[in-house]
Amino acid sequence: MTNVEEMSDSLKLLSDKSRLTILTLLREGELCVCDIVALLETTQPNVSQHLKKLKTGGLINETKRRQWVYYSLNVEDKPYIKEILAQLPSMKDRIDSLKGQSCD
Repeated sequence: MTNVEEMSDSLKLLSDKSRLTILTLLREGELCVCDIVALLETTQPNVSQHLKKLKTGGLINETKRRQWVYYSLNVEDKPYIKEILAQLPSMKDRIDSLKGQSCD
């Protein structure tokens, strides 16, 4: 059972537009950090700071493959976050526009 303090901390992470966008992107599936950088049209250090906060907050998982790090949602135990993300518009078209562009 999640307590109010844990919920408050998780919801604070969503108050930033970039972090909320990252979670919305990850709702569509796992993404490489380079894809997130391209989709947010910002710098890798900026994205890394947001990803670090989301990981520390327990909202995302990271997996390393070769030199790249891939991120995925970790909200199965947070139905209140899943419900918020379900209300946000799909980013599938933006993600699909990256197809064929490789991080390598």
